[in-house]
Amino acid sequence: MSQDTAGMVMKRRYVDGPFGQIHVHVAPHGRPLVLLHQAIMAAGQFDAVFAPLMAAGLRPIAIDMPGFGLSHPPAGPPTIADYARCVAPVLDALMLERAAVAGHHTGAAVATEFALAHPERTQALILHGPMLLPDDERARLGERLLAKEMAFAALPGGAHLADVASLREELSQGRVPPDRITDYVVQAMQAYRQGTYWWGHAAAFAYRHEQSLPRIAVPCLLLTNTGDMTHASAQAALALRPDFAWAEIVGGGIDICDEAPEAWAAAIADFLRGVPA
Repeated sequence: MSQDTAGMVMKRRYVDGPFGQIHVHVAPHGRPLVLLHQAIMAAGQFDAVFAPLMAAGLRPIAIDMPGFGLSHPPAGPPTIADYARCVAPVLDALMLERAAVAGHHTGAAVATEFALAHPERTQALILHGPMLLPDDERARLGERLLAKEMAFAALPGGAHLADVASLREELSQGRVPPDRITDYVVQAMQAYRQGTYWWGHAAAFAYRHEQSLPRIAVPCLLLTNTGDMTHASAQAALALRPDFAWAEIVGGGIDICDEAPEAWAAAIADFLRGVPA
Protein backbone atom coordinates (compact mmCIF):
# COMPACT_ATOMS: atom_id res chain seq x y z
CA MET A 1 0.00 0.00 0.00
CA SER A 2 1.03 3.61 -0.51
CA GLN A 3 -0.09 6.25 1.98
CA ASP A 4 -0.38 9.95 1.29
CA THR A 5 0.44 12.71 3.76
CA ALA A 6 -3.19 13.20 4.81
CA GLY A 7 -3.36 9.65 6.13
CA MET A 8 -5.66 8.37 3.38
CA VAL A 9 -4.62 4.99 2.03
CA MET A 10 -4.22 4.04 -1.62
CA LYS A 11 -4.27 0.29 -2.10
CA ARG A 12 -2.56 -1.58 -4.90
CA ARG A 13 -3.82 -4.53 -6.87
CA TYR A 14 -3.31 -6.43 -10.09
CA VAL A 15 -5.94 -6.94 -12.77
CA ASP A 16 -5.83 -9.30 -15.73
CA GLY A 17 -5.71 -7.32 -18.97
CA PRO A 18 -5.25 -7.84 -22.70
CA PHE A 19 -1.43 -7.99 -22.45
CA GLY A 20 -1.01 -9.59 -19.03
CA GLN A 21 -1.39 -8.13 -15.57
CA ILE A 22 -2.21 -4.46 -15.02
CA HIS A 23 -0.93 -2.77 -11.86
CA VAL A 24 -3.33 -0.27 -10.29
CA HIS A 25 -3.31 2.21 -7.38
CA VAL A 26 -6.88 2.59 -6.11
CA ALA A 27 -8.58 4.57 -3.35
CA PRO A 28 -11.18 2.80 -1.18
CA HIS A 29 -14.18 5.00 -1.91
CA GLY A 30 -15.53 8.09 -3.65
CA ARG A 31 -16.61 8.98 -7.16
CA PRO A 32 -14.37 6.95 -9.50
CA LEU A 33 -11.73 8.82 -11.47
CA VAL A 34 -9.34 6.87 -13.68
CA LEU A 35 -5.90 8.50 -14.03
CA LEU A 36 -3.68 7.78 -17.05
CA HIS A 37 -0.06 8.91 -16.87
CA GLN A 38 2.40 10.41 -19.31
CA ALA A 39 5.24 8.47 -20.93
CA ILE A 40 7.81 7.43 -19.69
CA MET A 41 6.39 7.54 -16.20
CA ALA A 42 3.85 5.37 -14.41
CA ALA A 43 0.86 5.73 -12.09
CA GLY A 44 3.23 7.11 -9.45
CA GLN A 45 3.14 10.35 -11.43
CA PHE A 46 -0.07 11.10 -9.52
CA ASP A 47 1.23 10.46 -5.98
CA ALA A 48 0.83 14.10 -4.92
CA VAL A 49 -2.73 14.49 -6.23
CA PHE A 50 -4.20 11.40 -4.60
CA ALA A 51 -4.85 13.15 -1.27
CA PRO A 52 -6.52 16.33 -2.62
CA LEU A 53 -8.62 14.27 -5.03
CA MET A 54 -9.83 12.03 -2.20
CA ALA A 55 -10.47 15.07 0.01
CA ALA A 56 -12.77 16.34 -2.75
CA GLY A 57 -14.80 13.13 -2.66
CA LEU A 58 -13.16 11.44 -5.64
CA ARG A 59 -11.76 7.93 -5.87
CA PRO A 60 -8.52 8.01 -7.86
CA ILE A 61 -7.79 4.85 -9.82
CA ALA A 62 -4.29 5.27 -11.25
CA ILE A 63 -3.24 2.68 -13.83
CA ASP A 64 0.27 1.66 -14.83
CA MET A 65 -0.39 1.45 -18.57
CA PRO A 66 0.94 -1.67 -20.34
CA GLY A 67 4.74 -1.72 -20.34
CA PHE A 68 5.03 1.02 -17.72
CA GLY A 69 5.50 0.72 -13.97
CA LEU A 70 4.65 -2.81 -12.86
CA SER A 71 2.23 -3.66 -15.69
CA HIS A 72 3.14 -6.33 -18.21
CA PRO A 73 4.06 -5.07 -21.69
CA PRO A 74 2.45 -5.92 -25.01
CA ALA A 75 4.42 -8.22 -27.32
CA GLY A 76 5.42 -5.28 -29.50
CA PRO A 77 5.06 -1.50 -29.77
CA PRO A 78 1.39 -0.62 -29.16
CA THR A 79 -0.89 2.07 -30.53
CA ILE A 80 -2.76 4.53 -28.35
CA ALA A 81 -5.87 2.40 -28.89
CA ASP A 82 -3.95 -0.61 -27.55
CA TYR A 83 -3.05 1.29 -24.39
CA ALA A 84 -6.71 2.28 -24.00
CA ARG A 85 -7.64 -1.40 -23.79
CA CYS A 86 -6.25 -1.49 -20.24
CA VAL A 87 -9.03 0.68 -18.79
CA ALA A 88 -12.14 -1.50 -19.17
CA PRO A 89 -10.60 -4.53 -17.39
CA VAL A 90 -9.78 -2.31 -14.42
CA LEU A 91 -13.35 -0.99 -14.25
CA ASP A 92 -14.65 -4.54 -14.53
CA ALA A 93 -12.41 -5.78 -11.71
CA LEU A 94 -13.60 -2.92 -9.49
CA MET A 95 -17.22 -3.65 -10.48
CA LEU A 96 -17.66 -0.16 -11.89
CA GLU A 97 -19.96 0.44 -14.84
CA ARG A 98 -18.71 3.99 -15.45
CA ALA A 99 -16.01 6.42 -14.35
CA ALA A 100 -14.59 9.79 -15.18
CA VAL A 101 -11.29 9.40 -17.03
CA ALA A 102 -8.37 11.85 -16.86
CA GLY A 103 -5.18 11.66 -18.88
CA HIS A 104 -1.95 13.64 -18.86
CA HIS A 105 0.11 14.05 -22.07
CA THR A 106 0.32 10.50 -23.55
CA GLY A 107 -2.40 9.58 -21.07
CA ALA A 108 -4.64 12.27 -22.58
CA ALA A 109 -4.55 10.47 -25.92
CA VAL A 110 -5.26 7.16 -24.20
CA ALA A 111 -8.17 8.67 -22.28
CA THR A 112 -9.58 10.04 -25.53
CA GLU A 113 -9.45 6.65 -27.21
CA PHE A 114 -11.16 4.99 -24.27
CA ALA A 115 -13.95 7.59 -24.35
CA LEU A 116 -14.42 7.01 -28.08
CA ALA A 117 -14.44 3.23 -27.72
CA HIS A 118 -16.60 3.20 -24.58
CA PRO A 119 -18.69 6.37 -24.28
CA GLU A 120 -21.24 4.43 -22.25
CA ARG A 121 -18.58 3.81 -19.58
CA THR A 122 -17.12 7.34 -19.59
CA GLN A 123 -18.91 9.77 -17.28
CA ALA A 124 -16.58 12.58 -18.25
CA LEU A 125 -13.21 13.17 -19.84
CA ILE A 126 -10.36 15.34 -18.56
CA LEU A 127 -7.53 16.02 -20.99
CA HIS A 128 -4.29 17.64 -19.82
CA GLY A 129 -1.94 17.91 -22.76
CA PRO A 130 -3.69 16.99 -26.00
CA MET A 131 -1.23 17.16 -28.87
CA LEU A 132 -2.32 19.13 -31.93
CA LEU A 133 0.72 19.94 -34.04
CA PRO A 134 1.43 20.94 -37.65
CA ASP A 135 2.76 17.95 -39.60
CA ASP A 136 6.27 19.37 -39.97
CA GLU A 137 6.59 20.13 -36.27
CA ARG A 138 5.15 16.72 -35.34
CA ALA A 139 7.70 14.99 -37.57
CA ARG A 140 10.61 17.09 -36.32
CA LEU A 141 9.83 16.69 -32.62
CA GLY A 142 8.86 13.06 -32.93
CA GLU A 143 11.95 12.03 -34.84
CA ARG A 144 14.27 13.88 -32.46
CA LEU A 145 12.68 12.47 -29.31
CA LEU A 146 12.27 8.93 -30.59
CA ALA A 147 15.82 8.77 -31.92
CA LYS A 148 17.09 9.71 -28.47
CA GLU A 149 14.80 7.27 -26.65
CA MET A 150 15.52 4.38 -29.03
CA ALA A 151 19.26 4.90 -28.54
CA PHE A 152 18.96 5.08 -24.74
CA ALA A 153 21.12 2.43 -23.09
CA ALA A 154 22.71 1.64 -19.76
CA LEU A 155 26.13 3.19 -19.26
CA PRO A 156 29.00 2.41 -16.87
CA GLY A 157 28.75 4.05 -13.48
CA GLY A 158 25.04 4.66 -13.92
CA ALA A 159 25.70 7.65 -16.19
CA HIS A 160 22.42 6.98 -17.99
CA LEU A 161 20.55 7.51 -14.72
CA ALA A 162 22.26 10.85 -14.27
CA ASP A 163 21.29 11.77 -17.84
CA VAL A 164 17.61 11.14 -17.12
CA ALA A 165 17.82 13.06 -13.84
CA SER A 166 19.52 15.98 -15.59
CA LEU A 167 16.81 16.14 -18.24
CA ARG A 168 14.04 16.08 -15.66
CA GLU A 169 15.76 18.78 -13.62
CA GLU A 170 16.00 20.91 -16.74
CA LEU A 171 12.30 20.43 -17.51
CA SER A 172 11.27 21.29 -13.95
CA GLN A 173 13.64 24.29 -13.72
CA GLY A 174 14.33 23.56 -10.06
CA ARG A 175 10.68 23.40 -9.02
CA VAL A 176 10.80 19.67 -8.21
CA PRO A 177 13.09 18.48 -5.37
CA PRO A 178 15.85 15.90 -5.91
CA ASP A 179 13.98 13.13 -4.08
CA ARG A 180 11.09 13.39 -6.52
CA ILE A 181 13.42 13.68 -9.51
CA THR A 182 14.93 10.40 -8.33
CA ASP A 183 11.46 8.87 -8.36
CA TYR A 184 10.98 10.06 -11.95
CA VAL A 185 14.18 8.23 -12.88
CA VAL A 186 12.95 5.06 -11.17
CA GLN A 187 9.66 5.21 -13.05
CA ALA A 188 11.45 5.67 -16.37
CA MET A 189 13.75 2.74 -15.60
CA GLN A 190 10.75 0.48 -15.02
CA ALA A 191 9.92 0.95 -18.70
CA TYR A 192 13.56 0.57 -19.72
CA ARG A 193 13.75 -2.74 -17.84
CA GLN A 194 10.80 -4.02 -19.88
CA GLY A 195 12.23 -2.88 -23.21
CA THR A 196 9.40 -0.38 -23.72
CA TYR A 197 11.29 2.87 -23.10
CA TRP A 198 10.34 4.55 -26.40
CA TRP A 199 6.98 2.90 -27.05
CA GLY A 200 4.74 5.45 -25.34
CA HIS A 201 6.05 8.47 -27.20
CA ALA A 202 6.06 6.55 -30.50
CA ALA A 203 2.35 5.88 -30.03
CA ALA A 204 1.69 9.46 -28.95
CA PHE A 205 3.40 11.06 -31.94
CA ALA A 206 1.56 8.72 -34.30
CA TYR A 207 -1.78 9.70 -32.78
CA ARG A 208 -3.85 12.44 -34.45
CA HIS A 209 -5.72 14.16 -31.66
CA GLU A 210 -7.16 16.73 -34.04
CA GLN A 211 -9.04 13.89 -35.75
CA SER A 212 -10.41 12.32 -32.57
CA LEU A 213 -11.44 15.44 -30.63
CA PRO A 214 -14.39 16.26 -32.94
CA ARG A 215 -15.85 12.81 -32.22
CA ILE A 216 -15.90 13.10 -28.43
CA ALA A 217 -19.50 12.97 -27.22
CA VAL A 218 -19.03 13.02 -23.43
CA PRO A 219 -18.53 16.05 -21.15
CA CYS A 220 -14.90 17.11 -21.47
CA LEU A 221 -12.54 19.42 -19.58
CA LEU A 222 -9.39 20.77 -21.19
CA LEU A 223 -7.04 21.23 -18.25
CA THR A 224 -3.76 23.03 -18.90
CA ASN A 225 -1.00 25.03 -17.28
CA THR A 226 0.67 27.93 -18.98
CA GLY A 227 4.23 26.64 -18.53
CA ASP A 228 3.50 23.24 -20.06
CA MET A 229 4.96 22.56 -23.50
CA THR A 230 1.50 21.42 -24.60
CA HIS A 231 -0.26 24.65 -23.58
CA ALA A 232 -0.54 25.92 -27.16
CA SER A 233 -1.99 22.56 -28.20
CA ALA A 234 -4.60 22.85 -25.46
CA GLN A 235 -5.56 26.27 -26.81
CA ALA A 236 -5.83 24.77 -30.30
CA ALA A 237 -8.04 22.01 -28.90
CA LEU A 238 -10.32 24.62 -27.35
CA ALA A 239 -10.56 26.42 -30.69
CA LEU A 240 -11.56 23.11 -32.26
CA ARG A 241 -14.05 22.29 -29.49
CA PRO A 242 -15.21 25.56 -27.87
CA ASP A 243 -17.99 23.59 -26.18
CA PHE A 244 -15.44 21.89 -23.93
CA ALA A 245 -14.87 23.20 -20.42
CA TRP A 246 -11.55 24.96 -19.80
CA ALA A 247 -9.33 25.26 -16.73
CA GLU A 248 -5.91 26.93 -16.70
CA ILE A 249 -3.21 26.88 -14.02
CA VAL A 250 -0.61 29.62 -14.22
CA GLY A 251 3.01 28.53 -14.57
CA GLY A 252 4.46 25.11 -13.90
CA GLY A 253 5.74 22.57 -16.40
CA ILE A 254 5.06 18.98 -17.33
CA ASP A 255 5.25 18.02 -13.65
CA ILE A 256 2.27 20.12 -12.65
CA CYS A 257 0.85 17.26 -10.56
CA ASP A 258 3.83 17.75 -8.22
CA GLU A 259 4.17 21.51 -8.62
CA ALA A 260 0.50 22.42 -7.99
CA PRO A 261 -1.33 19.27 -6.85
CA GLU A 262 -4.12 21.09 -5.01
CA ALA A 263 -4.89 23.33 -7.99
CA TRP A 264 -4.81 20.37 -10.39
CA ALA A 265 -7.15 18.31 -8.22
CA ALA A 266 -9.45 21.28 -7.58
CA ALA A 267 -9.89 21.95 -11.30
CA ILE A 268 -11.00 18.37 -11.87
CA ALA A 269 -13.26 18.29 -8.80
CA ASP A 270 -14.91 21.59 -9.80
CA PHE A 271 -15.60 20.29 -13.30
CA LEU A 272 -17.04 16.99 -12.10
CA ARG A 273 -19.43 18.72 -9.71
CA GLY A 274 -21.25 19.92 -12.81
CA VAL A 275 -21.37 16.46 -14.41
CA PRO A 276 -24.06 14.01 -13.22
CA ALA A 277 -22.59 10.94 -11.60
